[in-house]
Amino acid sequence: MTHDTSRRWQMFAITAGILYVFWLMAPVLMPFAFAAMLAYLGNPMTDRLQRVGMGRTLAVSIVFIVLLLMAVGALLLLIPLISRQIDNLVQNLPDYVDWTRNTALPWLQAKLHLDPRAFDTDQLMEQIKSHLGSISGAASTLLGKLSRSSLGVIAWLTNLVLIPVVAFYLLRDWYRLVAWIDGILPRSIEPTIAHLAREADSVLGAFVRGQLAVMLALGLFYGGSLTLMGLSVGPLIGMVAGLLSFVPYLGFIVGFGAALVAALVQFGDWNHLLIVVGIFTAGQLLEGYVLVPRLVGEKIGLHPVAVIFAVLAGGYLFGFLGVLLALPAASVILVLLRYLTERYRQSDLYTQQGAGDPVLAEVDVVVDVVHGAVDANPIVGRQDDKKDAVPPT
Repeated sequence: MTHDTSRRWQMFAITAGILYVFWLMAPVLMPFAFAAMLAYLGNPMTDRLQRVGMGRTLAVSIVFIVLLLMAVGALLLLIPLISRQIDNLVQNLPDYVDWTRNTALPWLQAKLHLDPRAFDTDQLMEQIKSHLGSISGAASTLLGKLSRSSLGVIAWLTNLVLIPVVAFYLLRDWYRLVAWIDGILPRSIEPTIAHLAREADSVLGAFVRGQLAVMLALGLFYGGSLTLMGLSVGPLIGMVAGLLSFVPYLGFIVGFGAALVAALVQFGDWNHLLIVVGIFTAGQLLEGYVLVPRLVGEKIGLHPVAVIFAVLAGGYLFGFLGVLLALPAASVILVLLRYLTERYRQSDLYTQQGAGDPVLAEVDVVVDVVHGAVDANPIVGRQDDKKDAVPPT
């Protein structure tokens, strides 16, 4: 084994070990992941304050206070609004059930020619009621265990307190951590890692800040438009559609379907349905041609299928933490794939010309035979004398 091969295997083993440790510690990494996201979002603002002459600690304190006030203000605004919307949804729930039972299900039964017993809502309600006892018993047992054990509550509160504390120290010592990581890297790969880190930082900055702005803008657009239309649960549907818009088409599908059902139940006419269609069509055009190009940009270049796969794979491997970090991780992986693609295109494996493939030569002969250029026997090869060529029959 050569020295270069041995070094590559050592680097591979170290990287695999680090990833394996992260995978094992995924359940306890949640507060640190949230804290790192907050520190990353607040770092550009901290740098701007430093450039005007502030010290790092003072700048971090100001940014931290601003972020805290923004979070508290958002909670004070959103919690009453969400509470009112949920109350409104609960009050209108009998209307939704009645519309489903008397309008939607009979229409589906008539159009699809299904068995009427498949839509027997009375039988369905009886089955639900028969299972309510076991469900409530299981829920009571679970709640009793949770109330008797304070360990879960203490762990949850500890994580909640850890997030701002860790975020503050990460934000204050951000460049010290970066310099420390740079100092322990092998000198042979340090320039490459530094280049990839700058590229990843650019992509992550475009994604994280831009995608949050897109989600907020879409939530405000959908919620405001549905509210102006007169839909009682419009703000709730708009918020849900905006929050789910980080997965391509998921926010649109969920919001559009919920808005159609709510408009049918509340208004029951075609005019409001057409208004809902117009609102979500305009929202898709706004997202695709204005918000994403201007706020996120084309630099990330993640295909919608890749986004969906990243979210599902992250959730399967790491749970909610994986869903949270799926798209940023996919953006970084995209940077690595671009780099590996360029390395491959500059390698001998891609650029070196090889010998001609005899199988391909025989295929060319067969194709020429079809066009009448050579003898009918492809094994002999091309004839130099074309005057004896056998025409195709």
